[in-house]
Amino acid sequence: MPSQLHLVLLAAAGLALSACTPGNKEAKRLTTACGAGDQPACNKLAVKLQKGEYILRDDKHAASLFQATCTSGIGDGCASLGVMLQRGRGVKKDSVRAAQLFHQGCERKGFDACARLGILYRTGSIVPRDDVRAISLFHTACDGANDIGCAQLGTLYATGDGVTQDFTRAAELLKKSCVEKGAVVGCLGLGKLHAAGTGVLQSDTLASVMYLRACRANEGDPEGCFQEGLAFEHGKGVRQDYSDAAEFFREACDERQGEACAHLADLYDKGAGVRQNTTRATDTRKRACLYGYAPVCPKPKKAA
Repeated sequence: MPSQLHLVLLAAAGLALSACTPGNKEAKRLTTACGAGDQPACNKLAVKLQKGEYILRDDKHAASLFQATCTSGIGDGCASLGVMLQRGRGVKKDSVRAAQLFHQGCERKGFDACARLGILYRTGSIVPRDDVRAISLFHTACDGANDIGCAQLGTLYATGDGVTQDFTRAAELLKKSCVEKGAVVGCLGLGKLHAAGTGVLQSDTLASVMYLRACRANEGDPEGCFQEGLAFEHGKGVRQDYSDAAEFFREACDERQGEACAHLADLYDKGAGVRQNTTRATDTRKRACLYGYAPVCPKPKKAA
């Protein structure tokens, strides 16, 4: 006879019991295994609940499962719950608790947790900035085949920030994280290398492809959308198309990328790719300033 927990899980998951596709069968199998106390199965089920993959999306339920798997010692569960707490998705936003979970998850061989903890140390967000510690964590994550760790490490090799600059090594890491894993940071970094021709073949076309991947990824980066907008605005690697440029700038602007807002405002002023509208141009330029793009902010008046 199914346990009460098993029945609750089935109801909350909203499984289509009559479906016979492999995806549905896998979701049903994970639900049954999780109800029987299989924590790795619970962790996989929580991932499906987050994505709504062959199962009704339920962030709150996913968070409770990640909490349980983290408590049971699964590092990836700690990492996933930490990300949800960072974003306030399914749970109340709590960046401090998220950082604690990344520490906990990394100690339990959760390589995604190591990578995300490294980002916190790199940015000095929540924890004191520590570049040496961040680089060590990125190495640990990348050695564990984590795409975010490899992407972050590749970016550092490209800039020579905290490590000896090595474009070839940077390209290898960024290519691995983008092409094989689809990491947003990796695709964005690889696009910039192709644009500059450092460590890889110079190709505006390949750069555009990488920017588009970064823009369209599940956790898309507005910087990728902005760069793709620039490609269409200037016809670099793609045909020049102000309408497409405006769409990409708008996507990035809506995600608080200030420079993209400024470029979109210019298009409104010119009536390029959009209907000319000086009022909208002014409003969009104000957003650019609000989002931190200083060149378009009003200059302070000099005292008389």
